[in-house]
Parts: sequence; C-alpha cells; structure tokens
Amino acid sequence: MGRLARRQANTHAVSAVDATPGFAGRVHEELPFIVGLGTLVAFQFGGDAWLINLSDPLTAGILFLWLFIAMLWAAFGVVRHADALAELLGEPYGTLILTLAVIGIEVALISAVMLAGEAATTLARDTMLAVLMIVLNGLVGLALLLGGLAHGEQDYNLQGARAFMAVLLPLAVFSLILPKYTVSTATPTFSPFQEAFFAAITALLYGVFLAVQTVRHSSYFQEPSATDNDEKAHTSHGPLRSKLYHAVLLILTLAPIVLLSKRLALLVDFGIDEVGAPVALGGVIIALLVLTPEGLAALEAARANRLQRSVNLLLGSALATIGLTVPAVLAIGLIIDQPVVLGLDDVSMVLLILTLFTSALTFGGVRTGVLQGAVHVVLFLAYLALIFSP
Repeated sequence: MGRLARRQANTHAVSAVDATPGFAGRVHEELPFIVGLGTLVAFQFGGDAWLINLSDPLTAGILFLWLFIAMLWAAFGVVRHADALAELLGEPYGTLILTLAVIGIEVALISAVMLAGEAATTLARDTMLAVLMIVLNGLVGLALLLGGLAHGEQDYNLQGARAFMAVLLPLAVFSLILPKYTVSTATPTFSPFQEAFFAAITALLYGVFLAVQTVRHSSYFQEPSATDNDEKAHTSHGPLRSKLYHAVLLILTLAPIVLLSKRLALLVDFGIDEVGAPVALGGVIIALLVLTPEGLAALEAARANRLQRSVNLLLGSALATIGLTVPAVLAIGLIIDQPVVLGLDDVSMVLLILTLFTSALTFGGVRTGVLQGAVHVVLFLAYLALIFSP
C-alpha cells in the first residue's frame, strides 16, 4: 500500500470512528487513564498513610497488587495510544514513540527505587539485565515461535536489524560488563569521571542511531514487503482518532504511572526484604511491568506476519533500555552521590554474552523460523532458573 493510499485509509478510519461512539464509548476507551488517575488520587489524598511503617505482609501484598494492576492497565493505555500514533505516522516514527514512552516508565521506576531503599545500588543493573533477557530471549523467542508456526519462515529488513545489533552490542558491553573490570574503583562501578564519560557517549551514540532510524536511513526499519493484508491485520490500537488526541492522551495516561512509581518502589523493596527473595527479582518485576504491553504488541505483530514491526519494537526496546536508562541512572547517582553498581556477576555475564552472540546470529540472515525462537526461549528459561539458584 502506497503512502498516499495509507494516509487516505487512516483519514477514513479516523472520520468513521469519530462519528460513532458517544461519551460512554470514550470513557470505555480511556479506562486505563481513568484507573491510573483514580489510583493516583486515592494515594495522593490519604492513601500514602498506608505506606508508612509497613509491617503487615497481607496489607502490603494487597497494596502491591492494586498498584501493579493499575499501573499495568495504564501502561496498556499508553501502548494503545502510541500504537495508534504508529499507525498514523508510519514506521519507524510510531514505533519510536512507543519505545520512548515505555522506557520513560522504566526510568521513572528505577529512579524511584534508587531513592527508596537499600537495593537501589544494583537495581538499575538488575532491571537492565532483566529487560535484555526478557526482550532478547523471552519475547524474541516467543515472537519467532508464533510467527514461525503460523507462517513458516518470516522476512524482515536485515539492514535495520543489523543497525540495532551494531549499536546494542558495544553499549551493552560498556554498561554491564566493562565496570566489572575497571580498576578505578574497588567495586563493579565507574568512577565519577567514567560515569560522566560513558553516560555522555552512550547518549550520543543512541542519538546518532535515532538520526539514522528517523532521517537518514528510515527505510531500513520499514516492512520489506508490506501488503494490504498486513495493514489490515494490525488493529491492536483500537479506534483511530487524530494525532493530537492520541499524543495528549498518551502523556496524560503516562503521568499517573510515573507519579505512582515511588509508591510501588516502596512495596517492592519491602516485599523483597520480607520474603528474603533475590534482590534481582525487583528488576524482573519492574521489567515485567514495563514490557508486558509492548511485548504483547510485538507478539501480535509477529503472529500477523509483520515481523519487522516486532523487530522494531523488541530490538528498539532493548537498545533504548541501554541508551536512555544508563545515562539517566548515572546522572541520578552523581546528583544524589550514590554509587550505581553496573558490572554483572560472572554467571549473568556469561548469559548476557551468550544472548548477544545468539541474537547476532539470529538477526544475521534475512529470514527467521521456529528453531531460532526455541533457542532464545531456552536461554530465557535458563536466566529465570539462575535467578533463584545462581
């Protein structure tokens, strides 16, 4: 479908939908925002007293479930509006908006936990590793399995995938492996000079990648052979409205998540201490909250034979996790004078290197299938097992 035809189709869709639902329909569409805002109001005006002097595990568990479900529901709302913008703007701009929105949630959660508890020094590292393992192994594996079972082999734009991997590999090594071997500090951390330097070059390199993705070589990140069926298959965003409508509602739906993140951080920290769970589990919880809506969108795209969109979502999320989270948490650490442990332990390092190597092999050809998906799923299961039995 040509660019003009796609624009006309989107215009017809917007006008047709806008004429249909009334106020009740709009309220139903924006339930994620309403639930998030209602939860924020409840905690802002009296509910925060429940989080003072936490001692009852049952109460803490109920509050955690309430916050987690409300924030997850709101995150689905964020993804819906970002997904609609992706449809209206086309690739790669729409997917980029979705990725930046999701990573904004991640940075907010990590920042809140850094200011909340003792697990803060390693939480950024644990969360970034969890995101990489969930995305590059769990979600990529499931996407390739679902797509392979439904369509056999699937095509994607090799140049775009290589661009993602070319930037992701050095940034992952800089952020999660190199700090283990630097000698400026006695712990797996960077010195203040190193933090400022690597934060700057990480953000700079990610900025160069964004310029390539959106301006210079945007064709690398588009479907290699889009068809009318592919366009019609993508309907997860629900009703299409104007770009301004979806942009405003995306920001409004994202705001309660960011403002509730510190409350969730307190409960996560309390729960890990109370049950004696591995500290790395906090990173997994945050990663699941952040990635669930985007991951489901990627799986749906793969099943609808739109693997390029799935690749853009998943590899873009993994890259943005490093490219945006690392500078943010290092800057926060410098401001509050708190060390940020980034270097992985030996077991996690082996898993990360194996994951990066396998991902480079998977996205080194022009087609994917069930076998590659199975390999990535096995790596993800190994990561989960080693969290609880390192």
